[in-house]
Amino acid sequence: MPPEIILPCLDEAEALPTVLAALPAGWPVLVVDNGSTDGTGEVAAAAGARVVVEPRRGYGAAVHTGLVTATAEIVVVLDGDGSLDPAVLPAMTDDVRDGRADLAVARRVPSAAGVWPWHARAGNAVIAAMLRRRGVAVHDIAPVRVARRAALIDLGIADRAFGYPLELLLRAGAAGWRITEHPVAYRARAGGRSKVSGSVAGSLRAARDMAGLLR
Repeated sequence: MPPEIILPCLDEAEALPTVLAALPAGWPVLVVDNGSTDGTGEVAAAAGARVVVEPRRGYGAAVHTGLVTATAEIVVVLDGDGSLDPAVLPAMTDDVRDGRADLAVARRVPSAAGVWPWHARAGNAVIAAMLRRRGVAVHDIAPVRVARRAALIDLGIADRAFGYPLELLLRAGAAGWRITEHPVAYRARAGGRSKVSGSVAGSLRAARDMAGLLR
């Protein structure tokens, strides 16, 4: 069975058609609608994706619901806004399937000036440096992730907000997971509005969620 792609989404109806069309052919897609009001679930279902609703707001809540709902052995977690090029997914999946890594993650490479706002990029760089000092050799906070579904669930990640990816990396590092990092083109959203990096306030909320995990 091919990997299952989990797309946690909040009001991504505008971006989803572009995102779904760019995914690897034949890979099942699970859209987790995290309380959208713009018809995200309907758009996803019309395009052939399986849809599950997670009413409790929070990125981590949506991802966790996706993990417990998915059925494939290997899962991919990807944002539903079209900012990350899914062409990287086969190589990342091969790392996990072939035993080179327990977790394959992506490292964003901006495709144009202004795509990654300074406040989001600076915060990410600081947190990634703190992770490396703890022995987790990454340069980004895992914007795309590939791993075995059961192993991810067994990590016991508790954060249900923006701190979820950071807690995943911390727990994976503590568990001795082998982690590989792949560059991924980072471009403008295919539609809609960013909930995190698009504003200073969003970046501060994400930083607040993550700060407690690094104390």
